[in-house]
Amino acid sequence: MNVLFLCTGNSCRSILAEATFKHLAPAGWQVMSAGSQPTGQVHPRSLALLQREGIASDGYYSKSWEQLPARPDIVITVCGSAAGETCPAYLGPVLRSHWGVADPAHATGSDDEIDAAFFSAYRILRTRIEALLQLPPATLTQDRAALKAELDRIGTLLA
Repeated sequence: MNVLFLCTGNSCRSILAEATFKHLAPAGWQVMSAGSQPTGQVHPRSLALLQREGIASDGYYSKSWEQLPARPDIVITVCGSAAGETCPAYLGPVLRSHWGVADPAHATGSDDEIDAAFFSAYRILRTRIEALLQLPPATLTQDRAALKAELDRIGTLLA
């Protein structure tokens, strides 16, 4: 199953989700991230957070949804603006869910406060990814409506 984490800029939340998913997922899962309007760079605090958490951070870059290596089965939007955008037609009839998370790139304050905003976004995404990976295989493969309902429910979980 191919999962795409989609955000507008593909610099913080979608990158954190992709790296975390890749770190936690068993064999058979494929994950990618993209942006509808990529910034062209990954936020340095995202990469630093991944390294602190023991998650590989090499090779991530901000990319467009037009550069996907595979067609996703599931598209999970992680920011409000991407949730309202229409997925490109070439993605086909993908299953969509919205897992909104506040953008830590807009955090202000001290370095500690900004780092805390990044960590909060990471913890929320990790909690949701762990819940997705615990779904029974039958939910993932046999009942599209049940999977959509579970993905939407998971999108409400907090860290």
